[in-house]
Amino acid sequence: MAEQGRGFVPGRHRIETYGGGGFRFAEMSHRGSLLALPSGVHAIETATAAAVDEAALAPLFAEPAGAVELLIFGSGENLRPIPPALRARLREAGIMVEAMATGPAVRTYNMLLDEDRRVAAVLIVV
Repeated sequence: MAEQGRGFVPGRHRIETYGGGGFRFAEMSHRGSLLALPSGVHAIETATAAAVDEAALAPLFAEPAGAVELLIFGSGENLRPIPPALRARLREAGIMVEAMATGPAVRTYNMLLDEDRRVAAVLIVV
């Protein structure tokens, strides 16, 4: 994955494919989980939805106020709930969150990106 900082590709990018332990986007592939933001795509070190915490989402909380209205939370192969403390922190930041398995999350994220919505996504590797 191209580097700017650690595991960051600037810009908004559709997720072209997923599975086999990674994702393909921006004409490159990445093994591991992702945090896709309006400012760019970040590699994140977590392989499970339960391990996603406020620290893992620090780049999301650093986005300008109002840049993200909805976070799509792709929780892996199966739907997993978002921890209540994290849901509360997102609400505090004015960000709605919708959890789903990673496959549907990728499709939903791409559709909303195509509609130029203020969307971000956590995509746990499958």
